[in-house]
Amino acid sequence: MLTSLAFIFLIGLSMAAICQRLKLPRIIGMLITGIVLGPYVLDLLDPSILSISADLRQMALIIILLKAGLSLNLSDLKKVGRPAIMMSFVPASCEILAFFLFAPYILGITRIEAAVMGAVLGAVSPAVVVPRMVQLMEKRYGTTKSIPQLIMAGASCDDIFVIVLFTTFVSMAQGGSAHIMDFINIPISIVLGIVLGAIVGYFLSWFFETAYAHRHCVRNSMKVIIVLGVSFMLMAVETWLKGILSVSGLLAVVSMACVIKIKSVAFVSKRLSEKFGKLWLAAEVLLFVLVGAAVDIRYTLSAGIAAVLMIIVALVFRSIGVAICLLGTSMNWKERIFCMIAYLPKATVQAAIGSVPLAMGLPCGQIVLSVAVLAILITAPLGALGIDLTYKRFLTKEGQE
Repeated sequence: MLTSLAFIFLIGLSMAAICQRLKLPRIIGMLITGIVLGPYVLDLLDPSILSISADLRQMALIIILLKAGLSLNLSDLKKVGRPAIMMSFVPASCEILAFFLFAPYILGITRIEAAVMGAVLGAVSPAVVVPRMVQLMEKRYGTTKSIPQLIMAGASCDDIFVIVLFTTFVSMAQGGSAHIMDFINIPISIVLGIVLGAIVGYFLSWFFETAYAHRHCVRNSMKVIIVLGVSFMLMAVETWLKGILSVSGLLAVVSMACVIKIKSVAFVSKRLSEKFGKLWLAAEVLLFVLVGAAVDIRYTLSAGIAAVLMIIVALVFRSIGVAICLLGTSMNWKERIFCMIAYLPKATVQAAIGSVPLAMGLPCGQIVLSVAVLAILITAPLGALGIDLTYKRFLTKEGQE
């Protein structure tokens, strides 16, 4: 496993640096590293690290979500309001609709199989989007109109909505039926996640302040370890309550970090944010190399031109969904186009659930995985590159209006 980790970090960072020199997003180098090192090309990664790949990717995602929560200004998020709520389900719904309408004709699958495929492909990748939005918030691009906050909030809820729909559609594809509770659980999961995280964040803030008041100063490094441990526990709560009560662990993590920022002294939250930013340097490499390793490049060859066409049609529908969400806002056309670009990337959710229909023995399993793999390879670099190249042109830096 140590050899595999050495390959992941050293080759992943080297490829990221090469891409950076070529004016390409670092993520492209990391994804390529994972694909090449993974079991479907050179097979240089230890099976033991691949067996815990999903958990390692989740840990990396938790780190960037904590960083995001500690950087998020709730007063800015309140200003966003309606569009943030709509961004959490309208673009994904439009993309699923595109698959439902066109996939039977383009890919030759049934309507319910098209719905399953749409649910797999419908989620935006927080792993690609969130770190870039955090970076924009730090650089103060688009923050006057809370654009990074809007995109980050929508992307965090988008995944919950899509995964619930995926579970429902897969059940229907297996001959089951959809239950009304499956859809009711979506808002329940979001609300309970936010409430749980807020309560835990309030308690942690009280603990840190009490320790300081009694001259038992908790070092910032120790706070990072405590916050990480509690975050892992929040994710575990989601698993423990599965089938009993729907709670979003990821939203609980973001909510906890936001409350810590609000309740703590300003310099404490700033130091914590910096610490998690440093942790992200390693977590980012681990996340994207392992996402690449989960991609079976062979499936892209069987997908063909039809799959590429279907992905393009779906992205057009997704962009229309984003445009609908932004109606009535003060954004100009450049800012709206930026939001559409930021909502293109797919990676983590597709890598996580793309192979589930195949593992379940569904007839559409092979083609769903093929399209999911192709979507990652097309949209992750496209979205990352699009964000990196356009934010300076399309967004206004705060203070330069």
